[in-house]
Amino acid sequence: MDQVKKNWWKLTGIVLLLYVIVGGLLFDVPQLDNLLQSIRSIYFHVGMWFGMIFILGVGLVFSIRYLSTSDPKDDLRALSAVKTGLLFGFLGLLTGMIWAKFTWGAFWLNDPKLNGAVVGVFIYLAYMVLRSSVDDREKRAKLAAVYSIFAFVLFIVFIMILPRTATFSIHPGIESNPALVPGDLAAEMRPVFYPAMIGWFIMSYWLYRIMFRVSVLAEMTKELSENKKTEG
Repeated sequence: MDQVKKNWWKLTGIVLLLYVIVGGLLFDVPQLDNLLQSIRSIYFHVGMWFGMIFILGVGLVFSIRYLSTSDPKDDLRALSAVKTGLLFGFLGLLTGMIWAKFTWGAFWLNDPKLNGAVVGVFIYLAYMVLRSSVDDREKRAKLAAVYSIFAFVLFIVFIMILPRTATFSIHPGIESNPALVPGDLAAEMRPVFYPAMIGWFIMSYWLYRIMFRVSVLAEMTKELSENKKTEG
């Protein structure tokens, strides 16, 4: 019983996403032009991107905190958040490409929102490259924390601001956040869409916590290995 109370939010996330999978595949959706049944992808594609933005925001908070505390665990928390964000980003790109193929006839088009999304992912891939190129732990953590702050700002610019300056985009939401503005989302889709957003937020945070624990264990193993070499 204590475990249930402790992990209620995990159970909530599981229940919500199971509901989203069933509802997303079986519940009625509007038949809109060339979208047809592919509109069901919105429960997964958009949710994954929102989960990515949320968890990268968590990484931003811990990067800022590291610069204040110099706590190595804050650095690992920021790293774990970025890894989780990239996972959701790749899944978001993959589901988006599949949806694009069925809707627009191609996996990728030269579109400001699509291009901005992939540039945003590459910005965070560069964060991982930066970390791997610096051996000194403290220096690496500080550089990564500073880069993370700028990366998040650039990420928002490329996925939300620059696309709205474009004169045309085939992707929905050039003037707003798709599905969040009144009238964007059909009434029959709301009972699945909003639980989906909450479920993906919970799942991204859960995966981030797992990533963090794995990172802590990896650091402990590395330190033990280094100590044995020193003693030997």
